[in-house]
Amino acid sequence: MKNLSDIGVIGLAVMGENLILNMASKGFTVTAYNRTTDKVTRFINGRGKDKSIRGAHSIEEFVNSLSSPRKIMLMVKAGSAVDATIEQLLPHLSEGDIIIDGGNSQFEDSDRRTAYLEEKGLLYIGTGVSGGEEGALLGPSIMPGGSRAAWPELKPIFQAIAAKVNGDVPCCDWVGNGGAGHFVKMVHNGIEYGDMQLICEAYLLMRDVLELSVDEMAQVFADWKQTELSSYLIDITADIMAYKEDGKPLIDVILDTAGQKGTGKWTGVTALHLGTPLTLIGEAVFARCLSAQKEQRVVAADIIDGVTTKFSGDKQAFIDALKDALLASKMVSYAQGYALMKQASEDFGWELDYGAIALMWRGGCIIRSVFLDDIKKAYDKNPEIDNLLLDDYFNQAIKAAQPGWRKVVSEATLAGISIPCLASALSYFDGYRCKDLPANLLQAQRDYFGAHTYERKDKPRGEFFHTNWTGRGGDTSSTTYDV
Repeated sequence: MKNLSDIGVIGLAVMGENLILNMASKGFTVTAYNRTTDKVTRFINGRGKDKSIRGAHSIEEFVNSLSSPRKIMLMVKAGSAVDATIEQLLPHLSEGDIIIDGGNSQFEDSDRRTAYLEEKGLLYIGTGVSGGEEGALLGPSIMPGGSRAAWPELKPIFQAIAAKVNGDVPCCDWVGNGGAGHFVKMVHNGIEYGDMQLICEAYLLMRDVLELSVDEMAQVFADWKQTELSSYLIDITADIMAYKEDGKPLIDVILDTAGQKGTGKWTGVTALHLGTPLTLIGEAVFARCLSAQKEQRVVAADIIDGVTTKFSGDKQAFIDALKDALLASKMVSYAQGYALMKQASEDFGWELDYGAIALMWRGGCIIRSVFLDDIKKAYDKNPEIDNLLLDDYFNQAIKAAQPGWRKVVSEATLAGISIPCLASALSYFDGYRCKDLPANLLQAQRDYFGAHTYERKDKPRGEFFHTNWTGRGGDTSSTTYDV
């Protein structure tokens, strides 16, 4: 073992332990530290035994064990715990040392911490790490941003431990300054929310409209693994549906209340701040909120009647249509997520490389799928494209999927089945391709009650007009601005 470690990791929960083991397996020497030092001892004598891993039982011992510039990765709970750990480290660090936050921090916090530490002569990296327990151990997707000067020091380590695709290309590259890395991870998680909810809606339709058995549904998901829907989430869904406990499907006894840790909500709130429609991911978050109201739903089910119809068509034809609906909706979800990143990149000056982000998500992470290769090709062809739906591949794919997509949404509505993400995806698609939306009436309403003015089709953009609709309002108009 080297006299000094290449990198240190603070936080020995599942992700921290597995990242350390991953680093050691790639030839790096790592120092492990945890606030509860008993965990350090157990780890060094257990999973970390006989590996290039040393334990530290104090912050001072931890820092002194690292080679210069010191590289310290924090795998602690996002929020105040990150700030508290940074403050503990500061008295022991030297100019040029690097602090890395590998948790799911809000991107605004990474912006703030980057500026704060750079003022002290230190470097800061806020990096998204996706892939869960297995990804951390075998190769995650890593999305670093913050102090660019730190990247050459971290690049050999991060790219060595990251997942590899397309001929050993690492699913890790520099994202951008400040909070860019955590922003991209946040959008990844938002898309993950959407993907999961879309799959759940497909399951619900198969269960409650087609009345398929769990074994039949498991076979459908297994079949979809061999199509353009192939992805990590489809793979694990097939496994989940096939899993049995005492000979019975485990899925049938899992309570239908979903948890969440906040990254999907952050994505939706950020989209509202940036004025970017992110309808599918927003619906996915609200679907989890509705699922949490289990007791209310049980009561409502006995009181509120819905008008429903019984499915009487060809089940296999509907399954084929459902596959198309799932694919088209997934395309909309990614299109919305990428549009949000584009807006953020422009607003915050990040210069994000959208094709590279697709490659980073191609392996290791939760939303990894063959689908991402097509996104990279789209941005390689036109890096400035406003929306993925304008790309030839996506345009043609959705054109082919539309009949099945509309059939599924219609059938679900008639059957009284809630499919918020499949339906909102179609609604966004129809809205985005609509040349004339009814916002002219909306703007007239705003001008009528609040003198908020409007633009005219027969005048240049940027000229605003006010009408005295009642004859009592006068000519004074409100200030023109958009939130």
